[in-house]
Amino acid sequence: MWTDAHCHIPHAGESDRLHLGEDAVAAAQEAGVDRLISVGVDVPTSQEAIEVARRHEGVWATAGLHPHDASQGLEGLEDLLGDPSVVAVGECGLDLHYEHSPRSVQREVFAAQVALAHAHDLALVIHTRDAWDETFDILGAEGVPARTVLHCFTGGPVEARRALDLGAVLSFSGIITFPSAGDIRAAADVCPLDRLTVETDAPYLAPVPHRGKPNSPALVPLVGAAVAAAKGVDVGAVEAATSETASWLFGLEVAAAGPRAG
Repeated sequence: MWTDAHCHIPHAGESDRLHLGEDAVAAAQEAGVDRLISVGVDVPTSQEAIEVARRHEGVWATAGLHPHDASQGLEGLEDLLGDPSVVAVGECGLDLHYEHSPRSVQREVFAAQVALAHAHDLALVIHTRDAWDETFDILGAEGVPARTVLHCFTGGPVEARRALDLGAVLSFSGIITFPSAGDIRAAADVCPLDRLTVETDAPYLAPVPHRGKPNSPALVPLVGAAVAAAKGVDVGAVEAATSETASWLFGLEVAAAGPRAG
């Protein structure tokens, strides 16, 4: 059983997006990816993630505000956190590469979502790009939630050890299959097997040999195989360990699997 620890499954009511979401879940299940975490990046997409989770067994949702959208503000987000399908706050964090929202606003909104994860006893899903020191500074100031994951980990061994020392889980995406991703493979190598998860970040970042095409949760086994190669372990060990870690990280043993009532 594979778990895609981070993907974006469309559902906006329009028939084409709904169809894409239904197909993505079905294809994942056929590929042996039995559990999906559908991630929100603002209030509307968080609501979509919740709707997808309600419709499908083995799918859960997160609710958060991405740093790109931090200027939108957090109004309405906390209202979603009590839904039984919601297992995490995020994705949230800092993106100093694009800076679609001002840095000061990103920091404020990230800190507020760390506080929400604490207050609601939920996992925290972090996005960080070109912002390692700033991310660790905020986590140090706010306190690291007991269940925290650095999604789409793109650091090297140094950043991996810093995150691991804080108690965080590292989540590896299809980037680990890219020829240029030597530092990421080295980070996977130093990460204990019980402290990592695998994800697709679908529809983005399709792994080799599908790079450049729309990604799908069905491709998470390719990510797992790349992690196994980087660590020099059997792929079955990665499959089992990452799903067990996802169970703990997102509380999937106790979270009610769908379909769920609205």
